[in-house]
Amino acid sequence: MNTRILFPLAVLLVGLHTSASAADRKPNFIVVYTDNLGYGDIEPFGSTVHRTPNLNRMAKEGRKFTHFCVTAGVCTPSRSSIMTGSYSQRVQMHDNPRDGWVLRPVSPYGLHPDEVTVAEVLKGAGYATGIIGKWHLGDQLEFMPNQQGFDYFFGIPYSDDMTQEAGERAAARMKKNPGAPNLGGLAWPPLPLLENEKVIEAPVDRDGLTKRYTEKALEWIEDNHEKPFFLYFPQAMPGSTSKPFSSPEFRGKSKNGPWGDSIEELDWSQGQLLDKLVELGIAENTLVIWTSDNGAPINRTPGDVSRGSNQPLHGRGYTTAEGAFRVPTIMWWPGTIAAGTECAELCTTMDLLPTFAGVVGGDVPTGRKIDGKNILPLIKGEADAKSPYEAFFYYDGPQLQAVRSGPWKLFVPLESFRNHPHFGRDDGSGEKALLFNVVDDIASENDVADVHPDIVEKLMGFAEAARADLGDMNRKGSGQRAIGKNANPTPRVHSDAKQ
Repeated sequence: MNTRILFPLAVLLVGLHTSASAADRKPNFIVVYTDNLGYGDIEPFGSTVHRTPNLNRMAKEGRKFTHFCVTAGVCTPSRSSIMTGSYSQRVQMHDNPRDGWVLRPVSPYGLHPDEVTVAEVLKGAGYATGIIGKWHLGDQLEFMPNQQGFDYFFGIPYSDDMTQEAGERAAARMKKNPGAPNLGGLAWPPLPLLENEKVIEAPVDRDGLTKRYTEKALEWIEDNHEKPFFLYFPQAMPGSTSKPFSSPEFRGKSKNGPWGDSIEELDWSQGQLLDKLVELGIAENTLVIWTSDNGAPINRTPGDVSRGSNQPLHGRGYTTAEGAFRVPTIMWWPGTIAAGTECAELCTTMDLLPTFAGVVGGDVPTGRKIDGKNILPLIKGEADAKSPYEAFFYYDGPQLQAVRSGPWKLFVPLESFRNHPHFGRDDGSGEKALLFNVVDDIASENDVADVHPDIVEKLMGFAEAARADLGDMNRKGSGQRAIGKNANPTPRVHSDAKQ
């Protein structure tokens, strides 16, 4: 027998089997969810002050989404939508009696345990599931990631600015103004870093969060790369603080102070992530999505980008302006997504759950309404693929403020928006309907409501349907589900933490 012939044949057969197995394997999913990153904060979307070579690479090798929207201008409701595929109003993570629109430490509220998250959908399809970063959907045990479909959690339970010192300042404000909302005050513990359900450090070093998250993400991918995995990677930066944090290697290195330093470190982190996928030979089997939970808060002074930039979009984060809802998004999937392409169709973070489920044959939750759509045709850039949305709704907390359909965005007339700090548009008026073509008029400069009364009427009809379904101010929506509640919340503290 000629062994010199049999050995190469055996190697060939093994290689063919390996290739076939790789081709049949379900794809991995990685969602990088930055905090308060503006539309104009990275080079692929027009920044001239922040150096983002790795995101440039990602855009060059992947696909930019220029009309990708979140469902809220603030953290908690935005994150509830990416997890559930539903508007935050539907799962009632948009407003609550104690915390308002963003959950605070030791909150009695959280994402209801009966909600089915994207992690649970993928876990049911045989995926390893991990979250590294900021959760912010409830800090009580029954609301935490390990109870919501994630095998592994490493990160903080809420925003990095919700420190013990911030709680003390909140308590002092309440003493001066007894009518101020009760946000927990002195009950806030030192900012905790958790691994799964255990506090491993408190207070955590906020300067090192991006680096530590990145190292942990690379380690987790290494440990799980031989099976399909879902990594939700909600970065803490550039964050909600007036001066974002970064590690010493990046501090003072950008042209834009702490904000720029943090973004350039985020870019470094993304490069590490992409390189790891290439190194492990799984890049072509991994869909990576880079996006943000909402737009940048921005400074009011023209030209000052020290608090981020949403240009050329109009408005700031925490509102219903385009600058709050439309976020910089890049998708990278070598061999599946055509390099250097762009999608200008409206799609949203709610679409990830049904899209991932559709790709892997997972079960989309039944017996409840899921607002998101399967956007795989848009991701792949299929010919004639269009936005699946007839209408998309812009809520500010419990108040519906705008509706989009096609290129048209209508700001609906409002009787009042002065009862809450983030209500209202930057123009300061809510009495008149305003209509903008946000495709041709990207800065929302030209109100054409008087020119197109038929479009105003049509979008007002969509608005009324949303109010009936999702609610509006003091009006309960017929399609709303329950928020989770813990009657006796307790703080997450480390044994060595300051009490």
